[in-house]
Amino acid sequence: MADIVKNAKARRDYQILETFEAGIVLHGTEVKALRAGKGQIADAYARVEHHEVFLHNAHIDEYSHGNLQNHQPKAARKLLLHKSEIRKLFELASVKGNALIPLAFYWKNGRVKVSIGVGKGKAVFDKREDLKRQEAEREMKRATQRRR
Repeated sequence: MADIVKNAKARRDYQILETFEAGIVLHGTEVKALRAGKGQIADAYARVEHHEVFLHNAHIDEYSHGNLQNHQPKAARKLLLHKSEIRKLFELASVKGNALIPLAFYWKNGRVKVSIGVGKGKAVFDKREDLKRQEAEREMKRATQRRR
């Protein structure tokens, strides 16, 4: 399970409540561009529309060796989930303050998968608390390494 693209901002800005694995409908040039590592999902989000889930604002660069049928870099892409998962995502996303955020694109059995997280936005205070905790953990590691 090798990551293609990770969303570093997701875990910093959101408290992830639950994660889902979804397939994604891609064109051939999109897959080739992802194989070359030409993707970005930092500003992307998912939305449930008409009993289907779509990924918006995910940028997959145009394939350099593509032709006239090359894909649109910021097109909305359909995510493939079971009906029960879509219902659950709809219920979780309809709660005020929750959002559907793509956490990563990765390969699984030769296919591109998307990890979708249901996140609740963190306040500035929560982010500061996380930074303080991380700094304290780093200091403890440094202290134990110095003793050795």
